[in-house]
Amino acid sequence: MLSTKSYFLTTHSGSLPRTKDLVELYVALSRGEEVDKSKLEDAIYTSTDAVIQNQINSGIHIGNNGEQTRESFFSYVRHRMSGFGGASNRPAFQDMVDYPSWVDLKLSGYLDGVSLISAPQAQGEVTYTNKDPLEKEIDQFKDFLAKEDSPFEETFMTAPSPGIIAAAMEDVFYGDMDAYLEALAAALKTEYDAIYSAGHVLQLDCPDLAMERHVYFADKNDAEFIEFINKVIKAIDTALTDIPKESVRMHVCWGNYNGPHDSDIPLKTILPSLINAKVGALMLSMANPRHAHEYRLLTKENLPEDMLIVAGVIDTTSNYVEHPEVVADRIEAVVSSIEDPQRVIVGTDCGFDTAAGFRDVAEEVVWAKLKALSAGAEIASKRLL
Repeated sequence: MLSTKSYFLTTHSGSLPRTKDLVELYVALSRGEEVDKSKLEDAIYTSTDAVIQNQINSGIHIGNNGEQTRESFFSYVRHRMSGFGGASNRPAFQDMVDYPSWVDLKLSGYLDGVSLISAPQAQGEVTYTNKDPLEKEIDQFKDFLAKEDSPFEETFMTAPSPGIIAAAMEDVFYGDMDAYLEALAAALKTEYDAIYSAGHVLQLDCPDLAMERHVYFADKNDAEFIEFINKVIKAIDTALTDIPKESVRMHVCWGNYNGPHDSDIPLKTILPSLINAKVGALMLSMANPRHAHEYRLLTKENLPEDMLIVAGVIDTTSNYVEHPEVVADRIEAVVSSIEDPQRVIVGTDCGFDTAAGFRDVAEEVVWAKLKALSAGAEIASKRLL
């Protein structure tokens, strides 16, 4: 994994806007409707081409394929793994319970996209049975990179944590969280290894390690949630056995939605567990109004000395385009806390299209935000490097 040297490297959290045609096809597919395979493949190709071009134009140094080959950041595993079917009964987020008028105001728009509330259940043994979509995704990304003459300084691909699948894709087969996590980790190892072997940094998407405190564990206590975090990290470490930690970055967030978030568990409570993961970088949300102050926890005393920080300095749930000077100030704040600019990479709080159609930010605004990220990083580089 590259680290900052003479200028701050820019990246993002993975999911980027899908075209309208692609969204419609994924929504239909997720609802069990018949979808023309050739139309879907054409839409994926067109949409992937667009997001790669837009990353290049936005000045992104560490890029990916925008997750265009997937219907969402985790439920796509139903097409690659055995055992999934039906629909889960996902608990309501605690801030939805506390603010019902916000639900009336906002949630209706999310219902038009691929549902992450009613993702398939685990109804049978979970194993990785269909490598074709994975191999096709990797090969297609390779072809795009070759076509553009390797436009990024480094590339990454995402894969979900076993914990987010365990929490959001209800288990009605194993009857035991430990057994379910073990099976998921064993299955996901296939995907993790393939991404690493293809030469990409592996980004683990782990909203479960923060968000599930106010969802799956909303009626539990902090100690029970921390126990869950530790189990998930243990499962992740098992799945990463054949991958060096410097090739893995772990993205942790509190849910990528424009809501109250006043039920979010503080970073201070979970950070001691997060740093035990065998990963080279921790990617955290630091731009949104609920967690913007938590950069102060990122000190030499609180972090392993070899762990990089990918700092979220762009909010992915607001259509405000951050001023580059604001971005630079946020970068400077993180650096002042960790006391080493070479340990800081700059990115976004989360993805911009975590499920097809599940989006708070308009497409054109996404690219404006990424350009602001690059401009802010350039300002911070002149100040600090």
